Amino acid sequence: MSLFTSTAAWVTDEHRMFADMAGRFMDDELSPNIETWVENGVVDRDFWRKAGETGLMAGAIPEEYGGVGGGMGFDAITAYEQGARGDAGWGYGIQSIVTHYLTAYGSEDQKKKWLPKLASGELVGALAMTEPSTGSDVQAVRTTAEKDGNSYRLNGSKIFITNGQTADLIIVAAKTDKTAGARGVSLIVVETDGCEGFRRGRNLKKLGMKGNDTAELFFEDVKVPMTNLLGPEEGQGFYQLMKQLPWERLNIAIMALGAIDFAIGETVKYVQERKAFGKRVMDFQNTRFKLAECKTKAEVLRSFINDCIGKLEAGELDAATASMAKYWGSEVQNEIMHECLQLFGGYGFMMEYPIARLYADARVQMIYGGTNEVMKELIARSLDV
Repeated sequence: MSLFTSTAAWVTDEHRMFADMAGRFMDDELSPNIETWVENGVVDRDFWRKAGETGLMAGAIPEEYGGVGGGMGFDAITAYEQGARGDAGWGYGIQSIVTHYLTAYGSEDQKKKWLPKLASGELVGALAMTEPSTGSDVQAVRTTAEKDGNSYRLNGSKIFITNGQTADLIIVAAKTDKTAGARGVSLIVVETDGCEGFRRGRNLKKLGMKGNDTAELFFEDVKVPMTNLLGPEEGQGFYQLMKQLPWERLNIAIMALGAIDFAIGETVKYVQERKAFGKRVMDFQNTRFKLAECKTKAEVLRSFINDCIGKLEAGELDAATASMAKYWGSEVQNEIMHECLQLFGGYGFMMEYPIARLYADARVQMIYGGTNEVMKELIARSLDV
């Protein structure tokens, strides 16, 4: 399968070649290691470096900062090809998000310092927004960044942070003005190497996505240079987050599509081989109808996602449409995982079959990046004008 539709106007020959290269890399380097990462609860740093050497994380980064200089479509391809191998452990999606924050809002010095190392896999990025007492309500964060000479002192904690155990570069949402509400939120970049007062909690045990290191992070009088503020002035964090969330939400939908394609493919192979009552499970009308429904939903989602990527490349993807992609993509993903697992019967409940892992991995897609209930509210606001 492919991310692309035959009529997607944003797709070029370069995109197709990149997809072929990414697919081969995933087959050779990602697929054989998924189970090991699930067992270890973390993706090897060596894989990050190999992905960097291949250029998988550099597609949308400008050439002057170690990238290829292409558009967001290249990041979309990498995300899809990962999902299409049935993996949700490698935290590439967050790596991509971090690079786009830096590309959009970083100073020249910040871009030169960090983007080449993110592209190469030398640095792993994380985005620390969620706190124990705040989820989708970003403006209610309690982590503070107080001025101390030429530095900020960060205090607070974050939870459910993807790449939390391995991240070298963390964009932290913090209050630089506790009285200003959303206008008091700023984004500050923390370099974790040798950072006093910074501490990682345990690798959190999750229902799914067990190959990804997800952690709670603690900041206790962490001293960060004021030059690590993202953007020209304080108080821009909420605006920056809102501007970048459409890509984060579309990325979730793209990963959903990849996982769906993998699940349908695995299920078709299984029901073609499995026999019951003297014939293939594929020969039962219920099986054929269920798979027909799944395939149709996948193709509808593929068309919508390609339309969204085209809008993203043109700078026209609005918050409501990105919310639709995230909501619909994750809902359809969970529906299809349910139907596919059922067709595996009792074997679908066994972790040795990838469908069981895919079923568990899918559930959080309706929660992170803004819950689907929040997505519906954002969509509804676009109607009430």
